Amino acid sequence: MIGTFMAFSLTDLESVIAARAESTAEASYTRSLLDKGLHKCAEKFGEEAVVAVIAAVAQDKEALVNEAADVLFHLLIVLQQKDISVADVMGELESRTGQSGHAEKSSRTSSKQS
Repeated sequence: MIGTFMAFSLTDLESVIAARAESTAEASYTRSLLDKGLHKCAEKFGEEAVVAVIAAVAQDKEALVNEAADVLFHLLIVLQQKDISVADVMGELESRTGQSGHAEKSSRTSSKQS
């Protein structure tokens, strides 16, 4: 699968997660994780992120692809818990493209100090 372009998008994944959230915990890992609450969902997201970092440092491309998929999936679970859409996140990313990353980061840091 590495290197193969797929038309599957984060919005598609968001729809799959929303549909599975309507299932029962017995039938759906997604529902069972959501039922455990935000802290467990965030913890699982963090665990997957750490494993992805390990795969990246190990320079294991296939493992990183697999772990990146897990990270994205679990991030979308957290977003589902908080009722935040992929469109909300993409809108934020789009708003950041009008300036350099350094300038954008600096503006966020200085606004937090206010």
